[in-house]
Amino acid sequence: MSGLTTANELLQNGMDDFIILEARKRIGGRINTKNNIDLGATWFQNYHSHTSQLIAKLGIDIFDQYSIGSGVLVYNEMAPAHYFESDPNTPAANRMAGGSISLIDKLAKPLQDKLILNTPITEVVEDKNHINVQTNKGTYSCEKLIITAPLKIASHLNYKPTLDKELANAMVDTHTWMSNAIKVGITYNHPFWRDKKLSGTLINQTGPVTELYDHSNRTDTTFGLMGFINEGLRNESAESRKEIILSYLEKYLGDEVRNYLTYHEKDWSQDKFTTVELTPLYSMPQYGHPLFQNSYMNGKLYFSGAETSPIYGGYMEGAVYSGLNIANKLLNEHSLKVSNGLQ
Repeated sequence: MSGLTTANELLQNGMDDFIILEARKRIGGRINTKNNIDLGATWFQNYHSHTSQLIAKLGIDIFDQYSIGSGVLVYNEMAPAHYFESDPNTPAANRMAGGSISLIDKLAKPLQDKLILNTPITEVVEDKNHINVQTNKGTYSCEKLIITAPLKIASHLNYKPTLDKELANAMVDTHTWMSNAIKVGITYNHPFWRDKKLSGTLINQTGPVTELYDHSNRTDTTFGLMGFINEGLRNESAESRKEIILSYLEKYLGDEVRNYLTYHEKDWSQDKFTTVELTPLYSMPQYGHPLFQNSYMNGKLYFSGAETSPIYGGYMEGAVYSGLNIANKLLNEHSLKVSNGLQ
């Protein structure tokens, strides 16, 4: 999202001499929507102003996270579940019609001729007035390079000259948002939980599914549940993990849980373009290190992305903010060059 936001902003301001190298076979990064289920980034809040403005600018419909009915809160699986009602005065989290991928698709639409997929980079070499970028498809040369991969991923690239030790350590120490997450998405032909006056929300920090939410679409034409799987199930076989999850949900939502249309899991720790090494997450990580706001290799190299943002780091808002921030820096540099007759 950060890279596409930067590219879109540059294009709209008359700068089109760039390309986008994408390591994956698809665009979106940690935004990944399948069968209307967001297996990556999902929600944003009204106070996420940059994301909200971008979504409005691109004409994407939004809607509230469904929360009508009782939620299930499990403190102890040996004791009866507790039921709670969402506070109607509390603003609900927002979702995008068509899933979060709608934002990616809108951003990418004017950039199709600039997107090069299946192109991971391995080496970044400063060469006088340029940077040479080594990829599996050969070498690209550029005046400016913006790396928007997760910082732990970016730290494993080969830099010549090597990065400052303090910067390199900050990159390694920055936790990658979603790298520990396992998400599950299940679709149904009918929202049976609503018939039972349940919201589809289930919270149990020690259970097989730690969080679950209604994930039906905006028009209520497709229905689903989506949530986070306990990391303790990571070493189970796919079949065993699925059975544990379905049995658990059946206990609290009913045997209709098994009458699903599709079942998807996404373990982000196994995504090589998200996670290079899995590290435990015990508390809220710190994002937006001041070093990530600087340029390197004599002003030719920048880092951007959700984890670089000093505001709402790790969220979509952080990714959008960092993307706009880098675009503004490049546009200001370009304007200064033009005004000085250097370009």
